[in-house]
Amino acid sequence: MRKLILVVAVFALMGSAFAQDTDKKEAEKEGYKFTVVKQIDATSVKNQNRAGTCWSYSGISFLESEIIRMGKGDKDIDLSEMFIVRHTYKEKAEKYVRMHGILNFGQGGAFHDVTEMIRKYGIMPQELYTGLHYGTDKDVHGELDAILTSYVKAVVENKNHKITPVWMKGYEGILNTYLGAVPEKFNYKGKEYTPKTYASSLGLDADNYIEISSFTHHPFYSKFIMEVQDNWMWDAVYNVPLDDMIKIMDNALENGYTIGWGADVSEKGFSWKNGVAVVPEEAKENLSDNEQSKWAELTARQRAKLFYSFDAPAKEKVITQEMRQEGFDNYETTDDHGMHITGIAKDQNGTKYYIVKNSWSAKGNDYAGYFYASEAFVRLKTIDFMIHKDALPKNIRKKLEIK
Repeated sequence: MRKLILVVAVFALMGSAFAQDTDKKEAEKEGYKFTVVKQIDATSVKNQNRAGTCWSYSGISFLESEIIRMGKGDKDIDLSEMFIVRHTYKEKAEKYVRMHGILNFGQGGAFHDVTEMIRKYGIMPQELYTGLHYGTDKDVHGELDAILTSYVKAVVENKNHKITPVWMKGYEGILNTYLGAVPEKFNYKGKEYTPKTYASSLGLDADNYIEISSFTHHPFYSKFIMEVQDNWMWDAVYNVPLDDMIKIMDNALENGYTIGWGADVSEKGFSWKNGVAVVPEEAKENLSDNEQSKWAELTARQRAKLFYSFDAPAKEKVITQEMRQEGFDNYETTDDHGMHITGIAKDQNGTKYYIVKNSWSAKGNDYAGYFYASEAFVRLKTIDFMIHKDALPKNIRKKLEIK
């Protein structure tokens, strides 16, 4: 009995120690605690599923917020992403053939694809043009993309030694089969529209929207064609210094304008599950000899775990214009993903974050389809962004000569 009591006592002590250790570890995992500073109305989070059309989802989401801001609709408005994708595929194919196949062809795109397609073709409500004509209830574009790519490559290869005048009709036949034919007119909520008149009824004017970036290989306060593969349209962006880029973004959000944001989310500092995007400071300076010795013994994986555990906010790198440029020049920062910035928040340490609406459904992360990108991450990993031109600070707008 005495032995049994001793064994029980030992296990009790071990259990107590384990519990204390667990409590300590949980206390150390403070987590991120965000306070919203500014939040602008946006529509519900959508799911692009297995389609590489984030640019259309985020661009449409951005314009839906614009419609709400202008008082032309409410948070229930739902525009068709696939209407834009269908017209973009047509335009892209024509340019691909005219360029003898020397052009990026695929599912990728940019924010200006959305505004330009609305300018040329208008827009439709989601419920009247879902783009789901191939047996699924969510976007799955692998087969469609492969077929379209093979088709335009065959046209360019031109084994008949002469391009036929009907190749586009055949191509559009594929688009109509998979995504649906576009009606000339439609009835919606008791009114008859064309896609163009519907766009006009929502107050959408493509001329009001501009794109901003910040790189040193072109002059500041001028326009340049962004050298990324998905810019098949060769559209130009306005180039500003890094600090001005942030001023523009903050001025927009503070005055009720959201932002269509193109960035690289392939970094270790981006965690969709945790809903956070950060740039941890990995330098270990001013360590004692003993600490440096222990640090040197850690594997690369162990070091990465220390910096990217997301257990609590950590010190971040100070991002410079040079760091940003180097990342772009070395292909470390790539044209990766289109998203929608809808607000500003702060963590428990007072660090500023941008509230980002994603298109990977409202499930699978801690913030129902949103995440928080630190200012350091935005400074380093932004490719470009779209705003209404009225969201520009007056002094920067003057420098860019935008009327």
